[in-house]
Amino acid sequence: MTEQIERCDRMQIREIDMTIRLPKGIKDNLRFLSVEVDSQVADLQNFFSIPTTAMARRILDRSGYAYNLKTRIHTSCVNRLATGKTDNTQKLTLRGVEMVATDLERVTGLIRDCLREMEYVDEVQHVLANQYIAMLEKVRSGIGLVGPALEANDASLALSIGELETQLERAYKRVFKNYVGQLGKGKQNTKDLVRGLFVAHTIRQMGEALLQISEAIISANIGQPMNRERYHSLQSLVSELETEKESIQVAPIAETRSGSAISGLSSSGDSYFAIFKEGLKRKVKEEREGVQSWHEIYPGLAPKILSYKKRGQSAALLIEHLPGFTFERILLNESEPLLDETLQQLGRTLRSVWQETQTEKSVQAGFMGQLDKRIIDVYKIHPEFESSKSSLCGVKLISFNDLVHRAARMEAQLPAPFSVYIHGDFNVDNIIYDPLERRIHFIDLHRSCYMDYVQDVSVFMVSNYRLQILDAPLRKRILKLALDFYQLVRRFARKMGDATFEIRLALGLARSFATSTRFILDKSLARSMYLRSRYLLEKVVATELDNAGRFKLPIKEIFND
Repeated sequence: MTEQIERCDRMQIREIDMTIRLPKGIKDNLRFLSVEVDSQVADLQNFFSIPTTAMARRILDRSGYAYNLKTRIHTSCVNRLATGKTDNTQKLTLRGVEMVATDLERVTGLIRDCLREMEYVDEVQHVLANQYIAMLEKVRSGIGLVGPALEANDASLALSIGELETQLERAYKRVFKNYVGQLGKGKQNTKDLVRGLFVAHTIRQMGEALLQISEAIISANIGQPMNRERYHSLQSLVSELETEKESIQVAPIAETRSGSAISGLSSSGDSYFAIFKEGLKRKVKEEREGVQSWHEIYPGLAPKILSYKKRGQSAALLIEHLPGFTFERILLNESEPLLDETLQQLGRTLRSVWQETQTEKSVQAGFMGQLDKRIIDVYKIHPEFESSKSSLCGVKLISFNDLVHRAARMEAQLPAPFSVYIHGDFNVDNIIYDPLERRIHFIDLHRSCYMDYVQDVSVFMVSNYRLQILDAPLRKRILKLALDFYQLVRRFARKMGDATFEIRLALGLARSFATSTRFILDKSLARSMYLRSRYLLEKVVATELDNAGRFKLPIKEIFND
C-alpha cells in the first residue's frame, strides 16, 4: 500500500484545490460525527471484549445523535448549493461531504445490527470476538483518516481509507472459513455460529462504507465522479505518458449509457491533449480494437491510442484528443458556410472509405432484427406504442410488431450487393471536423465492422432529426442537412449500381426512428418519430419484392416537421 501511495504522489495529475473552504458549521459537524462514530465502534470493541447489557444499551441509546449530525450536514450542504453561488467543483465537494456523512452514519446502523445479532447468541465463547475486535480496529483507523483526507485534499489518504475495505474482506474470509469449518463438524452450537457469521458479515459491510467514503473524497479532489478503480487506472495511464507537462487536470466530458466514463486531460488551463475512457473491460477492449482496425484499414480517420490498461473487470484507455468540432456543434452553433464545408468533407471522406474498403461480399444489415431486440425497451418508456388492436376510420391496423415481422421477411430478400467498413455508431457527436486541416475524424469506434453502408447512413440521418431542438430556423437547417446528405449518398449508390439502396434505407430509418424513442421522454417528439417509423414500414411491406429497385423514399416528407 505504501508503494502505491508513493507512486500516486509521483504522478502529475493535479488534484483540484477547493476554491472555498468548508463552512465552519459543516466542518464542525463532520468532526463531531467522525468522533461519535469512532466512539461507538470503540464501544462495540469493548462489548466484544466484555459483553454486558449496559454496554449494549449505551450504544443503542446513542443512535439518534449520529443521525442528527448527518442531517445537519445534509441540510447545510443543501442550503449552500441552493444559493446558486457554487461552481461545479464546489458542488462536487459539498455532495462528497454529504456522501461521507451518510456512510459514516451508516456505520452506526451496522453497529446496532451487530448487537441485534449478538442478542440471540447463547454462549459468547462460540463467536470469534477477538477477530471482530481486530476488524473493528481497521474500521476505526479508516474513520480517523476521514477528517485529514478532506482537510488536506489528500487523495493518497483517501486511497488508504479505501484500501481498508480490501483488508476487511480478507479478514472476513478467514472468519468465514473458520465458521464454515466448525459448522461442517456438526457441533451443537449451530445457532451461535450462524449468528457469529452474520456479525462478521455486518462488520465487512463497514468496509464497504469506508470504500464509498474513500471514493467520495477522491471525487471531490479530482473534480469529477471517480471510483477507486477508475482513479488507479488514470494514475497508471498518465504515468506512461511521455509529457513534459508539470501538472495535469482532469475534467468530465461524458458518461455513456453503458457506464463508461469519459474525461479530458489538460495542462495549466490549455485545451485537452488526451481523452481518458474507462469502463467494462469488454467495452473498452472493443473501443481499442476498433481504433486499431481503422488505423490498419484506413489510416488517418481514428485518433491514436496513447495507452491502455486493464484491471480486473475494468479497463481504461488514453486516446489522442482530436482538434476541431463535433458535427453536432457545427450543425447547431456554427455558420452555414462551415456546415456546408463540413458536409462536403464528410461526403468525400465517406465515399473514399467506402470505395477503399469495398468487398464483393453481400451482407445483411438486419435492421428489423435490431429493432426487434430493442422494441421491448421502447415499450417500457412508451407503452402506448405497443397497441396490438387499433383502427382508423373503421379500418383495422396491424400492430407495430406485426409490421416489423413482415418487413423482416421482406428484408431477408434484400441484401446489400457489397460490404464496406463502417463506423457502426455514426451519430452526430461521433464525427469531428477540423476546419484548419479540413479533415474529418471518427471517434467511439467500438462497433466498427464490415457491413451495409446504409447502417451508418440511417443512424446519421436520424441522429440529426432526434436532436431536441424546437427553434424553427434550426429545424429547417436540420431538414436541409438531411436532404443534402441523402442526395450525396444516393449519388454514390447509383454510381455503384446499388438498386435497392432506397428501400434498405427506408428499413434503416424505420429502425433508427423507433429505437431512438427509448431515449426520448418528450411525448410529442417520440410519437412523431414512432409514426415516421410506422409509415416507412407500411410503405415497405406494401411494395412488391419485384419492384424493390423502383422504391422511392419520401425523404422530404419524412424529415419535414
